[in-house]
Amino acid sequence: MQYRRTREGGATYFFTVVTHDRRKFLCEEENVKLLRSVIKTVMERHSFVIDAMIVMPDHLHTIWTLPEGENGFPMRWNLIKREFSRRCDSEYKRQPSESRVSKGEQAIWQRRYWEHLIRDDSDYVRHVEYIHYNPVKHGYVTRPGDWKYSSFHRYVKHGMYASDWGNSDIVFDDSVGSE
Repeated sequence: MQYRRTREGGATYFFTVVTHDRRKFLCEEENVKLLRSVIKTVMERHSFVIDAMIVMPDHLHTIWTLPEGENGFPMRWNLIKREFSRRCDSEYKRQPSESRVSKGEQAIWQRRYWEHLIRDDSDYVRHVEYIHYNPVKHGYVTRPGDWKYSSFHRYVKHGMYASDWGNSDIVFDDSVGSE
């Protein structure tokens, strides 16, 4: 069966990208720096805007807006995942799973990722909020502002959120997010 993705040029997409076997290493400081560097390099070569993003120990969520007429997010993700895997010096790279050893692959990322085409302003807001509330949802912090690797801080700085946004429980319906 061939996997099909919705690809609309110039659109905005929500993504979830997960580490292989949900290994928790993305929030190691050197890995966050490497991920930022790799994404920046790919953005310079293949333009896109990061509307919101959070890096969690075993996954990341982000919303990208692609340039008008472009729909090449799979190529962008391929470049990001490949370059991060090539340059990552994590113990997880040195300990690939048995299924990947036989294929000569590194065990950094799950092969697939989740993408969702943002349909309208309301859908956009729900997914941005989902991203920023994610560390609270997973029990890493009690307030979104306490999570270091989040665009939440940029949203507060630009007046789009109050600094205490998300300090009480937020419930998202099943149409938002995927992990």
